[in-house]
Amino acid sequence: MAASSESEEERMPERDTRARLTKEQKKLMKKEAKAKNILLRHEGIETVSRPSKSLVVANGGLGNGVSRQQLIDVLKPHGLVESLVMPPNKPYSFVTYASPEAAISAYSSISGQDIPSVDVEQKITLYLSFVDKVEVKETSSPALPPGLQIVENIVSPEEELVLLENINWETDNSNQKSLKHRRVKHYGYEFRYDNNNVDKDKPLPGGLPEFCNVLLERCLHQGLIKNMPDQLTINQYEPGQGIPPHIDTHSAFQDEIVSLSLGSEIVMDFRHPDGTNVPVMVPQRSLLVMSGESRYLWTHGITPRKFDVIQVSEGQKVGTVSKNTEELTLSKRGTRTSFTFRKIRAGSCKCAFPLVCDSQQVLQKKTPPLVSDLEPESLEKEYVHKVYEDIASHFSSTRHSPWPKVVDFLMSLPDGSVVADIGCGNGKYIGVNKNLYMVGCDRSKNLVDICGERKFEACVCDALSVPFRSGSFDACISIAVIHHFSTEERRLAAIQELFHLLKRGGKALIYVWAMEQEYKKNNRTAFDSQDLLVPWHLKSSNQVRNNESTSAKEENQLPPGSVYHRYYHVFREGELETLCRKVTGVAVQHSYHDQGNWCVIIEKL
Repeated sequence: MAASSESEEERMPERDTRARLTKEQKKLMKKEAKAKNILLRHEGIETVSRPSKSLVVANGGLGNGVSRQQLIDVLKPHGLVESLVMPPNKPYSFVTYASPEAAISAYSSISGQDIPSVDVEQKITLYLSFVDKVEVKETSSPALPPGLQIVENIVSPEEELVLLENINWETDNSNQKSLKHRRVKHYGYEFRYDNNNVDKDKPLPGGLPEFCNVLLERCLHQGLIKNMPDQLTINQYEPGQGIPPHIDTHSAFQDEIVSLSLGSEIVMDFRHPDGTNVPVMVPQRSLLVMSGESRYLWTHGITPRKFDVIQVSEGQKVGTVSKNTEELTLSKRGTRTSFTFRKIRAGSCKCAFPLVCDSQQVLQKKTPPLVSDLEPESLEKEYVHKVYEDIASHFSSTRHSPWPKVVDFLMSLPDGSVVADIGCGNGKYIGVNKNLYMVGCDRSKNLVDICGERKFEACVCDALSVPFRSGSFDACISIAVIHHFSTEERRLAAIQELFHLLKRGGKALIYVWAMEQEYKKNNRTAFDSQDLLVPWHLKSSNQVRNNESTSAKEENQLPPGSVYHRYYHVFREGELETLCRKVTGVAVQHSYHDQGNWCVIIEKL
């Protein structure tokens, strides 16, 4: 979708030509101008100042908690709405009226109006601007991944109630855990989250619960499963909880994996290794059957959020969610309980997907646990601190070209400025501007040693506790660091640490990995989850040996072809600015997207 521009001479209708603008009107105009600037800078949406039939509703979209019905209720009183386009995950929408007069009425009355978010904890202020026209691309619903089947109403409402009432969350013969983001029970065999596998020699007493027998017999009779399962995992998800994308370990379980959804519908995301993402609506009381390619090759996961983007036409549709922006709205999640049944595999897996099969991989590697199931300190120690310590030399060999906009920031500082590089890595930014006095610090001793070899001044420390005097720096940079902290509280603490280091009037530049990544020209794609374990593939020793920064000691210790997983929290658009504004005394001067990162420049007031 796109909106075209206009000539400079044309003017927007004035709200009140008879009186001078009030303080509130000036404030509104200032906020409208800011909203227009954000739309143009981040989305390429150009507004016009003459009246037209179409408007862009800034701050009113699926991405910031506004449902289709909410927006229609606000827009309809001003005239006949021909179309309402709501792009998924975007904080804006487009409305086209039957006449320009209706659009003018909406613009004059609605802009600056507060409406409640579907999340009742906050209110949202709408800002309207005219656009020439809105182009809508019709898209068909994507196909289900091969081998994926959804059986609606596999149980009746009465059977659903019996199944839920029979779950004893207090005590029984299951193995029960309280994970970071959900409650879980295991029957038959315990699923171990430290290695994503089961101990086949240690079955749990009692087997599967008897209250599941009717359902399993029905699945056998209908041909949905070939063998009676012997392992059951029950998960309970509250709104806002989810599970990261994953493939059930090949060597642990046989082909068919079936999951019963009770209590609430959910959108589950399936992703192919080529990047294809398919959102699948799983209705309440339905059975999800994964076999073949959908079981062995595609990851599946549930994004942690309180609302799902769903189709509005003809109620909720089973299967994949359409990408048609005129058919989408928000659905509030409820408490969902899933029963996932599996059959333990006796031998090794011989599936047709060897590249993702742990039984068939030539180089065995440690399978990372689900990031949601580890405590923050343990997660960061294992999948940030230890990893960078191990891969320091190889990592350094790939980090030699400073990003131009970071260089621009450093070159813009007055000569003699004292600057701290928090999370300096191999020090590639410390020597960029010879007229600055720069010091660095990093959690990795091996990376700090590389800085020392390059005659840069750096020390080992944690970004949450930097051993420099408060208020002593004219500027700070934090490049690709804060996304390694695994909770919002710890990410906020890292920004507060930068704030404390700055003098009054000092500035800090922050880069974090963006959920919205550049894909080809003028297009973006996005990760399925905000919390990821990203593999780092270590080159063979011959490849590494050619790099000057590699130490012989590290080269001999690391096996060639090793894979290390690094934890990242990828930031949604606007998330970094929101986090910075939680620090009292911080002003966000500028924000932008660069090199697949969201970036801000903040100032200490």
